[in-house]
Amino acid sequence: MHVPTDVALWDSARAGDAVAFGRLYERHARAVQAFCLRRTAELQVAEDMTSAVFLEIWRKRHRIDVTTATALPFLLGVATNMLHEHWRRRRRHDAAVLRIRNATPRATQGHEDDTIARIDAVRELREARAAVRGLPRRELDVLTLVAWGDLTYEETAIALKLPIGTVRSRLARARARLGDAFPAPVGAPVSTEGS
Repeated sequence: MHVPTDVALWDSARAGDAVAFGRLYERHARAVQAFCLRRTAELQVAEDMTSAVFLEIWRKRHRIDVTTATALPFLLGVATNMLHEHWRRRRRHDAAVLRIRNATPRATQGHEDDTIARIDAVRELREARAAVRGLPRRELDVLTLVAWGDLTYEETAIALKLPIGTVRSRLARARARLGDAFPAPVGAPVSTEGS
């Protein structure tokens, strides 16, 4: 049985074939969601981001070319950009809520704290995210795409539209800053000076 490549499915999707687009979604939605979950440590946000990524590429399909054997680097690049926008909106929202709280008398404590119940895996993801939170954004993006998105250096370079040497140097700097807090992913090549 012939299994169409991502490029063939994308070409069909660009022509309006929703079935081909659905097959791309089936192939990559779990990986996109897992990547978003690792970046946010919030299941609902990860699910929403995954939907938003596929909705965005469907809307812009006529302007997008998938040039790699797999569409995953492209999808994770879109997810990375959408996550940055999500965090910008969240920071603005949190600042507005804080201003309102400071301007109004305190009623009862927020119910949010009482309703948040997370499984151990989510807590571990938050701890991992906290360990990398202090990294500069450009290093964080590279590290998370390689370590949590399971992309190769080449795929990460494509996802972020960077030269591969820049990917390698940013990853090396991120690992140096984190030390043992974030070991190299299994199977990842060890970066050496001058590479």
